Amino acid sequence: MKKIIYLVPTLSLVGCTSQHVEEKPNVIVILADDLGFGDVSAYGSTTIHTPNIDSLAHGGVCFMNGYATSATSTPSRYALMTGMYPWKNKDAKILPGDAPLIINENQFTLPKMMQQCGYVTGAIGKWHLGMGEGNVNWNETVKPGAKEIGFDYSCLIAATNDRVPTVYVENGDVVGLDPADPIEVSYEHNFEGEPTAISHPEMLKMQWAHGHNNSIVNGIPRIGYMKGGQKARWKDEDMADYFVDKVKNFVTEHKDAPFFLYYGLHEPHVPRAPHQRFVGKTTMGPRGDAIVEADWCVGELLAHLKKEGLLEKTLIIFSSDNGPVLNDGYKDGAPELAGDHLPAGGLRGGKYSLFDGGTHIPLFVYWKGKIQPVVSDALVCQVDILASLGSMIHADLPEGLDSRNYLDAFFGKEQTARKDVVLEAQGRMAYRSGDWIMMPPYKGSERNLTGNELGNLGEYGLFNVKADRTQHQNVAAQQPELLDSLKQNFFAEVDGYYRSEVEEEPLKYRQIAIKNINPVDKTIVLFYRDLFLYLCSVRCRTINLEVCI
Repeated sequence: MKKIIYLVPTLSLVGCTSQHVEEKPNVIVILADDLGFGDVSAYGSTTIHTPNIDSLAHGGVCFMNGYATSATSTPSRYALMTGMYPWKNKDAKILPGDAPLIINENQFTLPKMMQQCGYVTGAIGKWHLGMGEGNVNWNETVKPGAKEIGFDYSCLIAATNDRVPTVYVENGDVVGLDPADPIEVSYEHNFEGEPTAISHPEMLKMQWAHGHNNSIVNGIPRIGYMKGGQKARWKDEDMADYFVDKVKNFVTEHKDAPFFLYYGLHEPHVPRAPHQRFVGKTTMGPRGDAIVEADWCVGELLAHLKKEGLLEKTLIIFSSDNGPVLNDGYKDGAPELAGDHLPAGGLRGGKYSLFDGGTHIPLFVYWKGKIQPVVSDALVCQVDILASLGSMIHADLPEGLDSRNYLDAFFGKEQTARKDVVLEAQGRMAYRSGDWIMMPPYKGSERNLTGNELGNLGEYGLFNVKADRTQHQNVAAQQPELLDSLKQNFFAEVDGYYRSEVEEEPLKYRQIAIKNINPVDKTIVLFYRDLFLYLCSVRCRTINLEVCI
C-alpha cells in the first residue's frame, strides 16, 4: 500500500519569487455546503433564483464539468486544503464534532502556501476537518486547529450545524463561554438530566426524521450530546449574519495587504433554519429559503468588496463541497416541496453517491476586469485549486501532490484541463476520463436513509456523461475494449487503495452502545424504527416485524 508522505512547508521546500505584493490579487474561496449543480440558476434552473451567485458565473468562468473529489464534506474539504486525494487518508471521512484534526501539522497546505507568499490568511464558517488531538476540552484553547495548518485568523463551527458542539470557535477559543458553565461533549452517551428529542419532544421546534434525536439546542435536535455552555450556544437563524459580519471585518482589517479567505457557507446543510427575513422566499420550504440566504451572503460580500475598493483586486472561487440531498435527517418538507426543482440538475445521484450527482458541483471563477466571461467545458477539480493558485503567485510546490496546475483553464484561457480524475464516495471510487465515467462494482445497499442512490451497481458501469447525463445507459458490455482501458488506468492510479468491498459509513448512528443490550433500550428501538422507515422509503414490502420492534 502506498504511504502518505507529509511534506513540511519550510522555506527550503516552499518559496515565492520576488513579486511585488501589490501585484497579487486577494483570493476568496467560497464553499457552499450540499449545494447541488441544479440549485444555482446560472445552470438553467427556473425554480430558484440566485442572482448574486449567478453574477460570479456570468461575470467569470462558469464550469460545466467542475468536480469535488468526494461526495461528502470532510474528504472534499481535505482535498481542497491539501491538494491530495482524500482516499489516501483513512481519516478523511464524515467526522463527528469532537474529531481530532485530520491534517498533519507538518503537511503542505493551501493556506501555508499563501502565507509564505505574503498573504494574510483567514478561515470563516464551516470547518469539518477536526480540531485538537482527540478528547477535546472545549473550555481551553483547542489546538491543533486552523492556525496550525496555516490560517492566521479563524472563526468556525467545528463540524456541521447539526452536530454538537453548537458553538463558534474563534482562534481556538469558544466564543462567549462562561467558565462557570463548562462544556461537555459526547457522541457515546447523554449527560444526566440533559433533554433529548426522545425524552423531551415537546421542546422541539423542528422534527427529526432519522438520526438527529440527541441533544436539543435552540429547539432543534442534534447528533451527539452536549452539556453546558448555554451562553455560548449559537442561534441557527443568526448564523448567516454572524459569519457575514466576520467576513466583512476580516476584509476591512486586511484591505491594504493581500489576503486569502476561506469562507465556508453552512447553507443548505441541515438543519435548515434561515433567518426570518428569508422564510417564505421560495415555494420549497426551508431548503429553498436557505439557498436564497446563501445567495444573500455572497451578495453582502461582493457589496463590501466594492465598498472597500477591492472588487477588481480580488479573485473569487465559488463552489460546493458535494452534491445535494433533500431528506438528510429532519422533517422540513424538502422532498415534498421540491416540485419541479432538480437539485442535481438532472444528474443521477447526489450527496453520498458515486453517480455524477455526488461530485459534479457548481464551480465559478471570477475576477472583475481580469477574467472574461466564458462557459467552459474543461474538466477541473477542486483538488487542483492549490497548484493553480500556486502558479498564479509563483509558489514553489513540493513533489508528491495530486493537485495539478490548470490556471489557464481556471482563468478561462483554455477549454481543456484534466484528462481524468478519481472520484470518491464514502470509500467507493469511480474514474472519469474525458466524457466517460467508469464505476467498478461494489456490494451494498441501493440507497441510504436519505433516499439518495449510492452507486452500488454490483457490476462494472460505463457511462458517457456527455451523451447520457442521467447515467441510465450502462454500455460496459458494448464497449469492452474501452472498459478494459479505463480499468487499467484506474487501477494504476489507485493501486494499494482500492477495495472491492467497502463498509458503508453509518450516517447518524455513530457509536451505538452494545454493552448489556436491553431489548427495551430506547436507543436500540429507535435505531430499528429508523431502519423500518428506511425500508418503507425504498418501498420494501417484506419486513420482519420482529426486527422492527
